[in-house]
Amino acid sequence: MQVTSMLASSSAARTVSAGGKSYVSVATSGGSVETIDTVSISPAARAAFAVSAASAPCSAEAGSDSAVAASLAEIKGKGGVMDRNQEEWDYLFANDTELVRITAKGNQDPGSLTSAELEYEQVARGCIDTMANLSPAENALYDKAAASGDRQAAAGIGQIAFIRTMGHTAGGANGTTYDPVNTEITPENIEKYFSHSIVDPSGKAQARCQALAEYLRSHPAAR
Repeated sequence: MQVTSMLASSSAARTVSAGGKSYVSVATSGGSVETIDTVSISPAARAAFAVSAASAPCSAEAGSDSAVAASLAEIKGKGGVMDRNQEEWDYLFANDTELVRITAKGNQDPGSLTSAELEYEQVARGCIDTMANLSPAENALYDKAAASGDRQAAAGIGQIAFIRTMGHTAGGANGTTYDPVNTEITPENIEKYFSHSIVDPSGKAQARCQALAEYLRSHPAAR
């Protein structure tokens, strides 16, 4: 683009076209004097300007998204559930669309969440990230069990993930101890170790472990 001259004191300008050329009409702040400067703009320059103008709102939106992401990260970076105030909880559920989706899915169909969705929810809510204690193969096993409709077996894997959060020492059968973090999830280890690590008078914990042991025996390829 070539501009023949420009008035430094101009306060307003408008572009007009005539005879295939563009002119800039400048009204100066010092009076009513109007100067016409000839401007020649190539088609390529016009196209570049159009692209730049179109992208400006997107840049502003991207900046806004970055600010929201930073705020969400700050909230999630806090300790546990009790470390957040009500305003932060409101902001979280107003802006974290993935958490809202996962929460709705879990409420509508309990037990349907994938291991990745469970971990996202745990981290976002400031709960203990139990699913991080599962290996990729164990997370895949959880998803297979849940997808097959065996929610009890999947819950058994989630229960083992929780047991592992307690460290490298847990109680097994007959007063024995074992390292739950480094103990493989197999039917034998479930019955000898994992099923004895949670004292639950209701029997639900043991039922989940038994369901998982039976699932593994009936789906040997899933191990």
